[in-house]
Amino acid sequence: MRIRTYAIAVTVAAAATAGLTLAPPAIAAVPKAFVSDFDGDGFADLVVGVPDGTVDGEAKAGYVNVVWGGPKGLGASGNTRVTQARPGMPGTPEKGDRFGAAVSAADVNGDGRADVVIGVPGEDVDGAGADAGTVAVLYGVRGGLGTGATILNGPASSAGYGKSLVAADFTGDGTTDVAIGATDKVVLKQGGGPAVTVFTGAMGGRAPVLATGDFDGSDDGTADLAVGYWSTAPFTQSHVRLWSWSAEEKSLANFWNTDNAGISALAAGDFDGDGHDDLALGECREIADENIDDPCGPEELAKGGGIHIHYGAGIPWNFGYRQQTLNQDTAGVMGVAETDDHFGAALAAADVNGDGRDDLIAGAPGEAIGSRARAGAATLLLGGPTGLVDAHGEAHSMGYQQNTPGVPGAAEAGDAFGGAVATGDYDHDGTPDMAVGSPGENTGSGGVWVLPAASPDGSYVFTPGKLGLPSPSSALKYGGTLTSD
Repeated sequence: MRIRTYAIAVTVAAAATAGLTLAPPAIAAVPKAFVSDFDGDGFADLVVGVPDGTVDGEAKAGYVNVVWGGPKGLGASGNTRVTQARPGMPGTPEKGDRFGAAVSAADVNGDGRADVVIGVPGEDVDGAGADAGTVAVLYGVRGGLGTGATILNGPASSAGYGKSLVAADFTGDGTTDVAIGATDKVVLKQGGGPAVTVFTGAMGGRAPVLATGDFDGSDDGTADLAVGYWSTAPFTQSHVRLWSWSAEEKSLANFWNTDNAGISALAAGDFDGDGHDDLALGECREIADENIDDPCGPEELAKGGGIHIHYGAGIPWNFGYRQQTLNQDTAGVMGVAETDDHFGAALAAADVNGDGRDDLIAGAPGEAIGSRARAGAATLLLGGPTGLVDAHGEAHSMGYQQNTPGVPGAAEAGDAFGGAVATGDYDHDGTPDMAVGSPGENTGSGGVWVLPAASPDGSYVFTPGKLGLPSPSSALKYGGTLTSD
């Protein structure tokens, strides 16, 4: 069994104390199609983090919006807005909490239904201080959402727990663990045990980017952790590192690194169909121009944002030996590479065309559409026998933006279409659908576009106004933070 979980933290902006014991008993893993089915109806749901939302008059207290899947897709069956004022939810809405800055989906309590894991990096914690941050869980129940609980609080002022997060079984004990991005730190809250620090490093206030997959090739159902981050001391560097669980050391052990590779997003998928998870580095660019090992591939492919792929090999020491790089100037990729396109700033993976190989969805929120700067676009890159680039050096892709025939709306300057991307089978027809966030839509109110089976045919959009959310015309940046199956 391969486990792949994706978490998108602050895609637009980005950039141990006692907590809840994530309870056994262990159960069979939730099938991939149901990773984000919170109400148990068989349809994937979507969580939109809205950390800039005002709640009870408190600016940027934040909320999350669960948009329910159903036979007619997302939103037709309604949505639920969740704040810290919800009965049974820890905390209270306060200015600057940024509830929903990061969101993930996982079965935390082992009842067979997905739960919503929520980062609140601005939370003030009693006994710890201002902006210590916290991570909470909202339990999914039959027919909806239940109560919540605290997973872990930050231990000190400005600790910023919950800037990013991803949930999976990292320890192999059958319970869900949560990897938490914080200020200059990544922490693992074990489902059946304590919180342990994975590593610390000066990150200059940026949220570390987190993803999971079976990168060491153990095929044991235990997830490995991928982390991308920048360090600022003693000088600027950037890193992508992988950790897997060591039963002997009872901790996550670092087994693979690439340095000097600055990234905005990570996604795991089996893009060549060989049974081993690969890792895509989004908007990969070399930091400090040291030219040591070309960590993001050929320098010319970094223009506008390059995507660099390290392929799995089934054994830890051979991970990433085979690599590919592409950008919008690669043959077969839609568009043209231009400075500040931010191609790959958001990533999600799924087998959209059903050929047994994962495909990669890449957002380019800085893409200009005609004269409309930063209107944004999204690209579906198809996997194949050799991965995302074929034996002739070409890719195969489909491009989408608001001026694509069949896609609702019109491309406008600053829409940032593609600022976040996600996948899920929202209508349960057996084919993954695409969700594309456009947080700059309607002068920053935002919206989410859904492309059933990654096709413009039948695509639709929902916005804060259409969903009946409060203050829909304010700068919510709705669609900037999404979950993905």
